[in-house]
Amino acid sequence: MEKKESRLAYVQAYEYVRDKILSGELERGTKLVEERLAEEMGISRTPVRESIRKLEQEGLIKQKRVVNPSDMDLRHIFQVRMLLEGYAARHCASYMTEEALEKLKQCVDIGRTGTVEEIMSANKEFHELIVKATHNPVMIDILDRMQSIIYLFRKTVVYHKRPFLIDEHEEIYNAIMQHDGDQAEELMKKHLQLDLEFCLNRM
Repeated sequence: MEKKESRLAYVQAYEYVRDKILSGELERGTKLVEERLAEEMGISRTPVRESIRKLEQEGLIKQKRVVNPSDMDLRHIFQVRMLLEGYAARHCASYMTEEALEKLKQCVDIGRTGTVEEIMSANKEFHELIVKATHNPVMIDILDRMQSIIYLFRKTVVYHKRPFLIDEHEEIYNAIMQHDGDQAEELMKKHLQLDLEFCLNRM
């Protein structure tokens, strides 16, 4: 029972700290004080310490401070995404199921008509569908561990309405539909490059 309670406290602490960072309530560069966070949540310091360690692995915290990514950090993150997601888009052009293609199209449609929150969610699903279609557990795991930091970039491009964002999604979808692997890969890389440039100008 005690083990279950400590696990629940860890999940609670992880979600609490992560959400405060992602919402901007804990600003970049803010030093995290375990005692204060534990007191705010009414739990012990151990689960808070564990949650901070996990958020460090996800790239949201560095040396007990909320990460303030440099331009070079952003470039490195996007280089990894371009390589992996570019390959994933190429793979999808040959192997994506009809069901996944239909979901991909729905993400594009929501991107055109949805609320900001719906567009955020559809944007995430669009990229996840493409990566998961590779059935490559190593690739899926690498990008999964980057999700929190990717969320910050996604928020920047969606909330600040980056031009042509959804048009690019539709072009990628069309290339996959037409089984054009070269085009799908090239479009995905270009799409992420434009995301990077937009984020560099905004962050």
